[in-house]
Amino acid sequence: MCDLCVMETVKERMLSRRSFFKASAAAGAGAVIGASAAAPAMAAAHGGVVDMTHTFDESFPTYFGVPGISYEKGADFAKDGFNLFSLTMNEHTGTHVDAPLHFSADGQSVDEIPVGNLVCPLVKVDIAARAAEDPDTMLTPDDLKAWIAAHGDIPDGACVAMDSGWGPKVAGDGFRNADGDGVMHFPGFHVEAAKMLMEETGAVAIASDTLSLDPGNSATFDTHYAWLPTNRYGIENLANLGNVPAAGATLIVGAPKHARGSGGPARILAMV
Repeated sequence: MCDLCVMETVKERMLSRRSFFKASAAAGAGAVIGASAAAPAMAAAHGGVVDMTHTFDESFPTYFGVPGISYEKGADFAKDGFNLFSLTMNEHTGTHVDAPLHFSADGQSVDEIPVGNLVCPLVKVDIAARAAEDPDTMLTPDDLKAWIAAHGDIPDGACVAMDSGWGPKVAGDGFRNADGDGVMHFPGFHVEAAKMLMEETGAVAIASDTLSLDPGNSATFDTHYAWLPTNRYGIENLANLGNVPAAGATLIVGAPKHARGSGGPARILAMV
């Protein structure tokens, strides 16, 4: 077959394929429009989106007090025509997920968290006034009972978040709040609150606006050890809790999906 014939044949097939995909796209769009009319998207029930994620770099506070990320530039736009970085990163840096594997021998790794558990009704429990007076305070069963009395039952599949007012401290030493002996002082979940959520609700996650699910002065990590081995997950360093309501928001947890991970930085959004 001559070269010109081959070129014409290829051109005809490409045009045919383009027509096919255009027709398919139009049909798909019609199907989506029809479906949306019958079942509105989740976003239709909300008026906005709040970013619950801190921006982080080498200066972001970490539990162990050392930088949680480093950058190595592999390509430069001026020289190579594009930018590229290699990152070395601790999984538990910035706003991040604690997978069950973090505090268990064989719990779910971060890639194994069921996707249905990453879209959650958000329950915000505000203990900020108490935390302003006592940085070692904890979210207790009484706080959960008060929330339930005010807002009704904790929804199945919920993420229960502690709002201690700690987020705005992130730019200074007050976030880690370490004393002269290196002991940190910031709020966390009391283990009995975690147990209440496990035994009496269908919550799948708990979240803090501090460096840990446990209070900073804990040496035993009781809440971590109670909660995570049950294949529930945690979120630490959640941002902007002051900008979401106590009830009614939906949390979308963009957890990473690297195999065998004990957690990882996540982009987390609240639909409010």
